[in-house]
Amino acid sequence: MQDFKKLQVWQRGHQLTLAVYRATAKFPARELYGLTSQIRRASSSIPANIAEGCGRGGGGDLARFLQVAAGSASELQYHLLLARDLGLLQPAQFKPLESETIELKRMLASLFGRVRTPQ
Repeated sequence: MQDFKKLQVWQRGHQLTLAVYRATAKFPARELYGLTSQIRRASSSIPANIAEGCGRGGGGDLARFLQVAAGSASELQYHLLLARDLGLLQPAQFKPLESETIELKRMLASLFGRVRTPQ
């Protein structure tokens, strides 16, 4: 078991989630149970799955939860794109969120590789 808060990928995932919550705060009320909820759930799922994986027994469990987190990151990437295309996110809001999501996917893949094949 390791302290998830020490992992840079968790820290960045948490910061992304905070940024997503701020960005979606001004979405229309009609989207509260739709796209707003989907985007927030996908973003918070990333650090939540990293934390859960760190709390499990071993590297195999962590690797599985990292894969789930990566799936949530891909889901978030799509939902952000949809929000942009619907005019809910301006390009200036969308671009940094998308860039950070892509970077998190890279970090998750890297950590997955290290956990899956211990040195």
